[in-house]
Amino acid sequence: MGFRLLRILWVITRYRLDTLLPLQRLPWWLRLAFLFSPLRLVPVGRCSGGERLRLALESLGPVFVKFGQLLSTRRDLLPEEIADELRRLQDQVPPFPGDEARALVESELRMSVEVAFAHFEPEPLASASIAQVHAARLHTGEDVVVKIIRPAIDNIMRQDMALMYRVAGVLTLIPEARRLRPVEVVRDYESTLFDELDLRKEAANTSQLKRNFLDSPLLYVPSIHWSLTRKRVMVQERIHGIPVADIAALKAQGTDLKRLAERGVEIFFTQVFRDNFFHADMHPGNIFVARERPQDPQYIAIDCGIVGSLTREDQDYLARNLLAFFHQDYYQVAALHIESGWVGEETRANEFAAAIRTVCEPILEKPLKDISFGQVLLGLFQTARRFNMEVQPQLVLLQKTLLNIEGLGRQLYPDLDLWSTAKPYLERWMEERAGAVGLWESLKRQAPELSRQLPELPSVAHQALSRIEHEHRQRRRQALALGGIQRQLREGRRGGRRLRLGVLLAGLALAWQPLTEWAANQPWPVLIAAFIGLLLLAWQ
Repeated sequence: MGFRLLRILWVITRYRLDTLLPLQRLPWWLRLAFLFSPLRLVPVGRCSGGERLRLALESLGPVFVKFGQLLSTRRDLLPEEIADELRRLQDQVPPFPGDEARALVESELRMSVEVAFAHFEPEPLASASIAQVHAARLHTGEDVVVKIIRPAIDNIMRQDMALMYRVAGVLTLIPEARRLRPVEVVRDYESTLFDELDLRKEAANTSQLKRNFLDSPLLYVPSIHWSLTRKRVMVQERIHGIPVADIAALKAQGTDLKRLAERGVEIFFTQVFRDNFFHADMHPGNIFVARERPQDPQYIAIDCGIVGSLTREDQDYLARNLLAFFHQDYYQVAALHIESGWVGEETRANEFAAAIRTVCEPILEKPLKDISFGQVLLGLFQTARRFNMEVQPQLVLLQKTLLNIEGLGRQLYPDLDLWSTAKPYLERWMEERAGAVGLWESLKRQAPELSRQLPELPSVAHQALSRIEHEHRQRRRQALALGGIQRQLREGRRGGRRLRLGVLLAGLALAWQPLTEWAANQPWPVLIAAFIGLLLLAWQ
């Protein structure tokens, strides 16, 4: 731990990451510490702040690289220049030896590699920060890939996460950094990162996505071999598609790029609104294009470690928000944000609508093909943040996925009109959800539960009425008891007043002679004060 901390301090010094802190906003004692810090003796160099941060994360290793990749999706928290630079992080990690991979496979499967596979390739196909992939062949002759978690990666991750928490704790002392909620960001990252250590979760996500697009011409998802899948090893059907970023190869086989780009948009909206289960890591490295039927192209998706979903309410509000944007109805957008609880109830819809209009109107005046759907959504989130919008994690994942899909679509077909592709789908989905068909489907979906509860309705109604009557009687008894207590208090106050007056009169009668002699020698102001005091005493 100590050596790792020294390594991190050296990287911070080398890339002068201290210059990224807003010194003018720091507490005076921190400003003084940085003013006389030996870090100032190290030259900054010509690289921008975002580029230095990216290089520092790359030099710190795979855990920090993945943290930077995740942080790049939180554009609601970061300056644009830094977020753009972090998106360039490449997860290229040297592979671990093939004999270690073989030993890990045998340890997890509790059988030799020769028993599990007809052939196992010791050289990896690809190597990433958490795992690496080897080619293999089953005894049935089927080609597969074997994904293996890196040895001892969990110990490294725990050490790095402990250091990240310490750094985040220090950052909370800085007012400007506190707004970025560093501890919360690290906690979210920790949850995501450790989920990736269990390949059974990724396998389950892959199987679910495959069921959702079974026999679909839009998307193919490779099969999981569950009998050979464990926590640290996953065996999956090998695919032989063309990487989606290889535009030259796609053009060479005559792929209809316009249709391919539009199908990417359709896949996204189908996952979000029809299935409510979307692949949230759809960067070009995880997407391929099938070689068959280039005029009717089909995507292939791998690496389903990160997926997202929305509540039914969030689905409805998101669809209605997007449709309101299509119609440039900013007041409806503002009202939906308030109604959904994404911004505070005290927010005035007209002020929020005016802020949204200011941000979005210049964008929407462009030709449709030049409008970035993702950037509009990002502008909306940034505007809502000024009105104390709490960042919704599921919406951030959605925004990240949308930006990936849109960027990929425009790379394939620069004239992609995402708006006209998405609008009919959303309108059709809303009509199905809110119309007669949607009502009928909802009734069919709830019919088993309703049929189970229907015979119990008389009993439930009787219990409810009995409970109401019991509560009514109890409230009546409480009211009577409260009335009795109030009468006793009033009588007690009256009795106490009579007692005090009687004692006062008896005392005056017994002390009358001395009092008259005392009063004869007193000036009139003293006599008036004594009289008022006696009146107040009698009243009390």
